[in-house]
Amino acid sequence: MAATAGNNVTGRGRTVPEILALAFGAIYLLVGIVGFFVTGFDNFFEHTDKHLLFFEINGMHNVVHILIGVAGLVLARTLAGARAYGWLLAVGYGAAFLYGLFAVGEAWDFLSLNWADNVLHVATALVGLVIALLPVRTGVGAGRTR
Repeated sequence: MAATAGNNVTGRGRTVPEILALAFGAIYLLVGIVGFFVTGFDNFFEHTDKHLLFFEINGMHNVVHILIGVAGLVLARTLAGARAYGWLLAVGYGAAFLYGLFAVGEAWDFLSLNWADNVLHVATALVGLVIALLPVRTGVGAGRTR
């Protein structure tokens, strides 16, 4: 199999986008799991007034974090997968930020967001853009990027 943007070659080190996708996948998976220790498994779509650090969470919020985390762990295996994960973060968390602008404090907010969540969503969307667009070297001394 040829060494292309989508194939990880044995012996090749991980690229920065792959490392970032792996790290953010692991962090979001951990946050989702720990979140259930805070919220339990009740009131999945309701405001719980329960917090993990500064961030308001509920069961559905935890499920979203777990899904985003697993996606990161799976997609971090290849550069193409890591880039796809970056776009997933950028678009998904950009949309979550826009949703949060209107949903914070509203009874219909099924993710139980607060303003700290909104700040984190913007930051995560920006990290997603970095993962998706950061150039990487194609070879030692080649000076070419992809």
